[in-house]
Amino acid sequence: MNPKDKKAVVTGGSRGLGLGLVEALVAHGAKVTVVARGADALASVHARLGVATISADVTDETAAHRIVSEVNPDILVLNAGAKPRMGRLDQLSWTDFSATWETDVRGGLYWLQAALKTPLKPGSRVLVGSSGAAQNGSPLSGGYAGAKRMLWMMARYANGVSAQNKLGIRFQAIVPLQIVGDTGVGDAGADAYARAMGIERDAFLARFGAPMPPRQFGEKVVSVLEDPTYAEGVVFGLKGDTGITVLEGAAA
Repeated sequence: MNPKDKKAVVTGGSRGLGLGLVEALVAHGAKVTVVARGADALASVHARLGVATISADVTDETAAHRIVSEVNPDILVLNAGAKPRMGRLDQLSWTDFSATWETDVRGGLYWLQAALKTPLKPGSRVLVGSSGAAQNGSPLSGGYAGAKRMLWMMARYANGVSAQNKLGIRFQAIVPLQIVGDTGVGDAGADAYARAMGIERDAFLARFGAPMPPRQFGEKVVSVLEDPTYAEGVVFGLKGDTGITVLEGAAA
């Protein structure tokens, strides 16, 4: 799918990886609507990029259905999520442990349901933000890894519903395979693991190889949309030095 002149909605698109993707989509000619809570960040991205903005909590079920119905995007990107509460398993309360489930997974459920029930147009693409933690865990971030794995599986489940109801909507999970510095979630993770290892944050981030700053991440996601090679895959890993890897192909 060529993003040019396509309508795109990006949740959590006012900062971090989401903002990098918004920048890439705008550069490729998409008509972008950014959904986030922070008024100041939304005003800034609107002033700089000329995108439409909507202030909403991604865990507001009514807002999810309203926005999907009103905008009816060709591309829906579910990027918004909570910064995980960092700490060892024996140090976290249930509230800390479950924060990403209450935000990332709950919001993901509502927006996926909105895409399926509205429904979006045949040929639409829904990209679900996951994490490399979904593969190997993340012992200092509570329920974060499990939440991101659940989102990965929810993309698969949504494809099943789309096929059963003959909707023609493709759901795909995007998995950054490295922690990205200078983002809220990335900095929280990098700082915690660097402290635990007794090294500097930059030294920890260097262990992932070539960096993948938000704008580069955005360009890789646009490649997933544009390249017909990736049209049928379900899960894609993104990394600075290895590019795009298909982690899960299309269902048989």
